[in-house]
Amino acid sequence: MQLSDTANLADYFLFQRTTDGLAHKTALLYGDRQYSYELVTQRAQRMTSLLLRTGIRRGERVLIVLPDTPPFAWVFYGVLARGAVVAMGNPDSTPEQIDYLVGYTRATAVVTLPRVASELAQHRKRELVHVWLVADTATGEDPEGATPSIDAATTCLATDLAKVPADHEPIVIHKDEPAIWLFTSGSTGEPKANIHSHRDFIFNTEVYAKATVGYARDDVTVSVPRLFFGYATGTNLMFPFAVGATVGLFSERPTPESLSSAIARYRATVVTNVPTMLGKLLDHDEAARRRGEPGLDLTNVRFSLSAGEALPETLLHRWQSRFGSDVYDGIGSAEMFHIYASNRPGDVKPGTLGRAVTGYELRILPEDAEGPGATPCAPGEIGVLWVKGDSVSHGYWLDRDKSWKTFHGHWCRTGDLFSIDADGYLTFAGRADELLKVSGLWVAPVEVEECLMRHEAVSLAAVIGVEEAGLTKIKAFVVLRGEHGAKAGPALERELQEFVKARIAKHKYPRAVEFVDDVPKNDRGKVDRRALRAREAEGTRPT
Repeated sequence: MQLSDTANLADYFLFQRTTDGLAHKTALLYGDRQYSYELVTQRAQRMTSLLLRTGIRRGERVLIVLPDTPPFAWVFYGVLARGAVVAMGNPDSTPEQIDYLVGYTRATAVVTLPRVASELAQHRKRELVHVWLVADTATGEDPEGATPSIDAATTCLATDLAKVPADHEPIVIHKDEPAIWLFTSGSTGEPKANIHSHRDFIFNTEVYAKATVGYARDDVTVSVPRLFFGYATGTNLMFPFAVGATVGLFSERPTPESLSSAIARYRATVVTNVPTMLGKLLDHDEAARRRGEPGLDLTNVRFSLSAGEALPETLLHRWQSRFGSDVYDGIGSAEMFHIYASNRPGDVKPGTLGRAVTGYELRILPEDAEGPGATPCAPGEIGVLWVKGDSVSHGYWLDRDKSWKTFHGHWCRTGDLFSIDADGYLTFAGRADELLKVSGLWVAPVEVEECLMRHEAVSLAAVIGVEEAGLTKIKAFVVLRGEHGAKAGPALERELQEFVKARIAKHKYPRAVEFVDDVPKNDRGKVDRRALRAREAEGTRPT
């Protein structure tokens, strides 16, 4: 697609909605509170005015460390309208982690909660131009309430916004200027920021959100992942705003209870989800119905999105059988901003991550390929996924060595192992850096996990390698479905081991199975295998 040389995301996603005649349409829902596109636009304009008066310059980073509350939206778009760069962090991170983000991004301003600012004041190693405070609220409470200052560097955002005019339009900016830094998950070290320009987000919105999965103006969206994570920034803030839809927000930790409550309250039509929560919702629904209570009512949901880790085929079938709606599983990354291969309306192939989104090109290459021109693997053969598209990152901030290994012009080497069939459907085989060598042969944890989850008793499985007498052995952590919980023990462990042996190569069966209530997740909602390995080394249980 062709873009003009100038493109400001604040204009594309927000300001154009008022000129489209949607000024009075509801943009945000927060409990019983409603915020129109006109109101969000005015707040964003005030944010731009505030940044100008505070001395935040074009191209400087502003770090947003907020939960999913309405101020996130107008801060986000106000920073972009100023021509500054958005960086985002998890408000539930440790003070050391947030201080790392401040120092790493060289942020000149932070917008966050009082509790985060208090901790940051004790740990930060450098001065910021300013820290704005946003009220920490439960869903439906007033997110624009007054918040006392903590020190001379902090003031209440709502109070400051009320003092400045709503008269600043988005500045004219080149489409290739940096707009947002998106962080990797940090699964193999400190998270690194991908530098993305304005064009990247417009491109993916047009080809994925609009043309592939079909966001519509009358949609109401809800998300399990939080807004600071690029997956949700896209699906639950940018994509719905691009079509004039409505975003439903809840600030509480996503659980089956809080999510189902939000879906029902807002009558959500599009739900951004992850496989682990899909499984938990099904278990929650089954438990309620066993108690004689009504199950979950998802009749308004047109479709759910799934990403972050592969959606097991058995889990998809359980979902479709119970709720009758599709789940569009896809693959994306911070390096490419968002989804570049996906299942889609009328084209869902269970067990796969679908086909390339139009506008992207995919290749499966041997692990030792040094560039995208290498001879591709044969259909069905496992190799490393490479992707080409106009949303590719400029590179990692302060890590040229890693950038050179990952980015090759228009192409990105993902590091994920896939096979692709003759029709172009992708099947995930794990990450190259997570493969386990067992009895001299490679094993992908995801293959064992998906096999275990085909057993009727298993709700979730996570597999790691453990060292025993200098050899790597496979260990599985298994969460049982509610009615099967009482069966945990040696007999079920043996049953699961034989179940795996009968379905995949025998050397891939788990030598040990530990039954747990849950497994650790990272702040993206993915199973945190690094945390599992650390706990195993320490001799502590996952729960």
